[in-house]
Amino acid sequence: MPGGRLTQQARQQIALGLADGLAYAEIARRLDRPTSTITREVMRNGGPTAYRADLAHRATERRAHRRRQSMPRGTDAPPQAHGRDAEAVREYEETMTTVFMQSGMPKMTARVMACLILSDAGSLTASELVQSLRVSPASVSKAVAFLESQDLVRRDRDERRRDLYVVDNDVMYESMMASARSTAQVAETARQGVGVLGSGTPAATRLENMARFLDFVSESIARAADQARDILHTKPETPWPTPAEPTTYH
Repeated sequence: MPGGRLTQQARQQIALGLADGLAYAEIARRLDRPTSTITREVMRNGGPTAYRADLAHRATERRAHRRRQSMPRGTDAPPQAHGRDAEAVREYEETMTTVFMQSGMPKMTARVMACLILSDAGSLTASELVQSLRVSPASVSKAVAFLESQDLVRRDRDERRRDLYVVDNDVMYESMMASARSTAQVAETARQGVGVLGSGTPAATRLENMARFLDFVSESIARAADQARDILHTKPETPWPTPAEPTTYH
């Protein structure tokens, strides 16, 4: 049945589809669900290689239980801007958080990053983050400090002189450049090992090849990010594709 929450049987069908190597769109078609529903379900429950139907079902029940406990009785979720579906926004925020975590971010850092990106203003105060994520100020402060160290978030002041944490439109550019710098640092470290282990030895040859490979990757990332940076400041001229449609970049 389309719509509504996924049942345990539907999750078992997703697991079988993944095991058979089916694309998310094909699994969604068989379950008569949007592709975005399947993508979100898989990504926030271990990804395509680690998804388990029973674990995903229990995790969903635990999340629902925590939300019921954290929400005082008789209160409703705050209205969403632009007529958005509050439940869909919340689920998407969880999906984005999961993807950030799979890329190596600590959980709280990933939650703060997702919360900032999904705010229309692209900025929130510490108290707004605490209220939205229902965590302690210390947790937010630690997460923001890490994001600042990676040039993903900058600190500003609002009109009331409160700290304002801002994620700029250039955040993906800065992320790619940070990745390029990190990759270049690994390459340089590998290159230093060639002299230590003796040029021409098997271990040194391995390190030298690693360094040359990582140099190429680092330079390619930085060059591509510079070439594509203007995209982040360009208003799309065509409608965004639906989740079921592939997006092709030229």
